[in-house]
Amino acid sequence: MERTGLALAAALVTLRFMEKLDACIRNHDREIEKMCNFHHQGFVDAITELLKVRADAEKLKVQVTDTNRRLQDAGKEVIAQTEEIIRCRVQQRNITTVVEKLQLCLPVLEMYSKLKEQMKVKRYYSALKTMEQLENLYLPRVSQYRFCQIMIENLPKLREEIKEISMSDLKDFLESIRKHSDRIGETAMKQVSLGQILLVIYQQIICVLSFITSSFPQVLTAQDLVDFSPVYRCLHIYSVLGDGEIFENYYRKQRRKQARLVLQPQSSMHETVEGYRRYFSQIVGFFVVEDHILHVTQGLVTRTYTDELWNMALSKIIAVLRTHSSYCNDPDLVLELKNLIVVFADTLQGYGFPVNRLFDLLFEIRDQYNETLLKKWSGLFRDIFEADNYSPIPVANEEEYKIVISKFPFQDSELDKQSFPKKLPMSQSVPQIYIQVKEFIYASLKFSESLHRSSTEIDDMLRKSTNLLLTRTLSSCLQNLIKKPHIGLTELVQIIINTTHLELACKYLEDFISNITNISQVTVHTARLYGLSTFKDARHAAEGEIYTKLNQKIDEFIQIADYDWTMSESDGRASGYLMDLINFLRSTFQVFTHLPGKVAQTACMSACQHLSTSLMQMLLDTELKQISMGAIQQFNLDVIQCELFASSEPVPGFQGDTLQLAFIDLRQFSVGAPSSTGLLLNPVGGIMRASSKKNNIFAQFRKNDRDKQKLIETVVKQLRSLVNGMSQHT
Repeated sequence: MERTGLALAAALVTLRFMEKLDACIRNHDREIEKMCNFHHQGFVDAITELLKVRADAEKLKVQVTDTNRRLQDAGKEVIAQTEEIIRCRVQQRNITTVVEKLQLCLPVLEMYSKLKEQMKVKRYYSALKTMEQLENLYLPRVSQYRFCQIMIENLPKLREEIKEISMSDLKDFLESIRKHSDRIGETAMKQVSLGQILLVIYQQIICVLSFITSSFPQVLTAQDLVDFSPVYRCLHIYSVLGDGEIFENYYRKQRRKQARLVLQPQSSMHETVEGYRRYFSQIVGFFVVEDHILHVTQGLVTRTYTDELWNMALSKIIAVLRTHSSYCNDPDLVLELKNLIVVFADTLQGYGFPVNRLFDLLFEIRDQYNETLLKKWSGLFRDIFEADNYSPIPVANEEEYKIVISKFPFQDSELDKQSFPKKLPMSQSVPQIYIQVKEFIYASLKFSESLHRSSTEIDDMLRKSTNLLLTRTLSSCLQNLIKKPHIGLTELVQIIINTTHLELACKYLEDFISNITNISQVTVHTARLYGLSTFKDARHAAEGEIYTKLNQKIDEFIQIADYDWTMSESDGRASGYLMDLINFLRSTFQVFTHLPGKVAQTACMSACQHLSTSLMQMLLDTELKQISMGAIQQFNLDVIQCELFASSEPVPGFQGDTLQLAFIDLRQFSVGAPSSTGLLLNPVGGIMRASSKKNNIFAQFRKNDRDKQKLIETVVKQLRSLVNGMSQHT
């Protein structure tokens, strides 16, 4: 570079020298001309002198030319290097310009590269922010370049791609929570159940509550079970793109569709408790998600929206539960359903949803639960009655006696004085029925738990359901039992005794309910048990059945009666069928010793009256055309036997001849003359006319019961006149 500089300097010096030299020559030429003009001679002299220096000038010219040549040769390299320097300076200037332009473009490219990377890793919200910076800050600086135009054209496409991807993620999220709603709901309901258990434990064992609660795992939330980031991303993306309202409408529309699907139960849901549990879990999961979205997003869902959705869902839930619960015939399943509804209601109430209508529904289901209990206990009662032997309970020792009275509240001071072995008056079904009534009360109480009702209301529920058990179920079972053909007189007597003791035990059932609910029986609003009317009606039915069966038995004996109305003389003793009948009545009335006095007396009087009426009907039979004296004597012996039976006081407690009055009408028929023999007719030829008259009178007797006594008196008079006429003829 130094040499180049020196050569360049020399060339410049030479150039300047040549310029100076030319200038000097021209000056000298002018001076010479002047001189010549002035001094021609001097000019000539000068020319002469110049000619003298011509050689020197030539020499000098050669030297200058040589010097110039040498300077030119030396300057070529300088010129070449100078041109290189100029080119380099241009390149440097171009590079500087490029660097400046690249410095403007590099941030754009870096941001675009960042955008691509954000798209790759699915950071779409950040990508949208990057796009916004590119459009507003970076791209305007370099908009003149073609690649910027390409970028500008691609940005809307990228936005649409982000919208589509985020919407796809949202759809996947919605599908995911639809599938996992039951798990979310199940977790939430388990936490509520756990909280209720802890509350009970806290109320019972306060001192160890902190230890118990610390032993349970941390409470899970919906966010712990579900990744909500797709919703957040999609919401932010649509908000940034200015389409937030479109996203909100789409989300709510899709969730409403999912709500309808969730609320649609399976047709077999009522068959198992798992069907109900899954149904409730899905609904709880749905609303837990919506509650979470409500609290962590702004405006995506609102309280008004969730309340409207819940009211729609609640109406559907209640309709579904009404329909499906009506199919439940198993009280255990109904009870499980009730517990699920309580947990379901408590869970959603914890999230701020009103659930009063669900608890109102529980009262409807409670009635159904009671109905299923009544059906179940009806079967239990029938089984108990079928298995009963209807005999007093034998107790061999004190231990057996205590076992019985531990099951049934029985007190009898007279029986306590007796030594073992002895028999309790009731049969085995009585303590079993009493135990089952208590079990029914426990079962009914289970439904009343967790209903957030006062003790007074629970007490009223228990008493009403127990009254239904007594007045409907047990009463119906007793009535059906009494009407069964295989239940005889002995069993009916025992049933009357059993109902008496069950009626006395009702006060202990009332005490039992009061002890459960801690509500005193003296409370004004406390309902009473209707056991008195229930068992009284059953006793009346049993008594009526006793009367009916006695009469039926009497009819059976009467049907085998075979009177020979034309016999010449009697057998001298009462008829065999009548003696068998009387023996049957005696043995039957001995069983009545444990019955209340009026019942036994009524049964005895009814039997005697029916026997008397049946015997009288034999005489009043329209087909009976004639009666011989022997037949009358035989019939009279049977009547006498009936009177002897009545006078023997088969059932104690009758005053005077009260029972014998049952046969008074029959005696009036069988007494002709007022003699002790009681003979009525003799076999003579005029009997047919008398019989005809008798039949006419008897026919009138049947037509008008009000004239019964008058007709009887008329018949007696006619019979007496016939007897007197026959006696005179004899």
